Amino acid sequence: MIFKRRSLFPLILGLTLALANRSQVGRAQTAAAGDHPGTSGNPVFPGWYADPEGAVFAKQFWIFPTYSAKYNEQTFFDAFSSPDLVTWTKHPHVFGTNEITWAKRAMWAPSVVEKGGKYYFFFGANDIQNDRQTGGIGVAVADRPEGPYADLIGKPLVDRFHNGAQPIDQFAFHDADGKYYLIYGGWRHCNIVPLRDDFRGLGTFPDGTDFKEITPEGYVEGPFMFIRHGKYYLMWSEGGWTGPNYSVAYAIGDSPLGPFKRIAKILQQDPAVATGAGHHSVIQAPGRDEYYIVYHRRPLGETDGNHRVVCIERMEFDEQGQIKPVKITFAGVAPVKP
Repeated sequence: MIFKRRSLFPLILGLTLALANRSQVGRAQTAAAGDHPGTSGNPVFPGWYADPEGAVFAKQFWIFPTYSAKYNEQTFFDAFSSPDLVTWTKHPHVFGTNEITWAKRAMWAPSVVEKGGKYYFFFGANDIQNDRQTGGIGVAVADRPEGPYADLIGKPLVDRFHNGAQPIDQFAFHDADGKYYLIYGGWRHCNIVPLRDDFRGLGTFPDGTDFKEITPEGYVEGPFMFIRHGKYYLMWSEGGWTGPNYSVAYAIGDSPLGPFKRIAKILQQDPAVATGAGHHSVIQAPGRDEYYIVYHRRPLGETDGNHRVVCIERMEFDEQGQIKPVKITFAGVAPVKP
């Protein structure tokens, strides 16, 4: 047999150019962050992480993210603390499948609240696709924000599809009257349900119902709620989580139940900075009308859907109380004292 000899030059040249381009992107990102000394830089800490929840506990800022990897590798959570939003300390493996019997994979989107000196860690697990599968939204408890956390009830809090909402992306909301609610939902449906005082189960609304749908136009997943000047801001993610169109929009209501009418998109990609900016939370500097949005995005040149990093920006409002569009940056934010 006679084999024709093929030149390797085009293949080698293409690979060299691809590697050079990726290297240039990485250098550009590093240089951009380094151009702003004294700020957090973005991402705020190394590693692949997503779905960050920001909080303030014990005079420290905290971020609790999803470990961004293949579903079968998402078996634990890390946490990060900071005195100023700039310098971050990693607290590895604060909770995971080793501490729980029913969660096996796809542990997502933690939400942590403090009550009575205890810290309650709400999470999603197993990415269930129907009511016959085991999984959903669970809750764990610890004596400190950094854990270690232990499963509180030995089973999920929410393990069924109510109003079409996949039981994921939970946010534990503390209302001004002291009541706690779970706001959650994937598959383009958003529910709110009261929590019992001990967080060991779900409550009901005054009318005797439990799961109420509050889905606004454009909603996909990742809900977050906060109160400012007596108004309830519901925020969520739109688009596909692996695509460049992933983004954050919001609505304003008079109560946790809304109704919520979509106002605008306020966070999205910048092709010069990063793509797929979404699934966020908001940190308020205690005692001040000062807000920061914590979110994940995909660095330029990254095509793996799981390659996501956590970033932070200042979030501001206009005179009517509407959220101004947030510009994503390499610089991040200046130091803030809690």
